[in-house]
Amino acid sequence: MTETDNTKQQSGSDNLTGHFLIAMPSLNDGFFNQAVTYICEHDDSGCFGIIINQPLGVTLQQVISEMKIEAGENYNREQPVYLGGPVDQGRGFILHRPPGNWQSSLRVNDSVALTTSKDILQAIASNEGPQDNIVALGYAGWAAGQLEDEMAANTWLNCPADEQIIFNTPVEQRWKAAASLIGIDLSLLSNDAGHA
Repeated sequence: MTETDNTKQQSGSDNLTGHFLIAMPSLNDGFFNQAVTYICEHDDSGCFGIIINQPLGVTLQQVISEMKIEAGENYNREQPVYLGGPVDQGRGFILHRPPGNWQSSLRVNDSVALTTSKDILQAIASNEGPQDNIVALGYAGWAAGQLEDEMAANTWLNCPADEQIIFNTPVEQRWKAAASLIGIDLSLLSNDAGHA
C-alpha cells in the first residue's frame, strides 16, 4: 500500500498493516504466548491488530444468543470465538473477507476488513455474511513506538500476512505456519531472549 492510499499509514517498509506479528518462544505472557497477531492498522500514533490463534472456549452460538440476535438454521454454531487481545475484551471484532459494506468497518486491504458493527454478526447468523471470518473479543494495541521497541528486543517476528493461514489453517498450526513464511522453524529457537 502506498502512502497516497491512506495518508494515516506510515510510509515505507516500517508499516506493518496487513502483516503478521509472530510471538517469539521467549514471549510467554498469557495473552501473547505463541500468538499470531494480524495487524489491521499501523500509523504514527501506534498500531492494533487481532490475535488469530487464541480460542476462548466460547462458540459463535453463545455470542449470538448472548446478543439476542435472531439466527438461521445453517450457520456454523460451533465456530470458535477468539481472544483478539487484552484491550476492550467486552467488544466484538470480526476479521473477514471479502470486505463488503457493513456499518462500521476498517478496510485493511483490498480483500480483508475488520468490522465491529452488529449487522455483520446478524448476517453471519443468517448464513448471509462472509464465509471467511474470525470472531474475536478484544484486540491487541500498541502506542506509538511501543511495538518497534518490542521488535528491537526480539519479542516478535513479522512478515506479510497470508490469508490462507488466517482463514483456512487449523488454529493449532497457525503459529508455526506463520513463522514458516519467513523460513523460521520456531521449534528450533531457544526460549531465552538475547542478541548474538
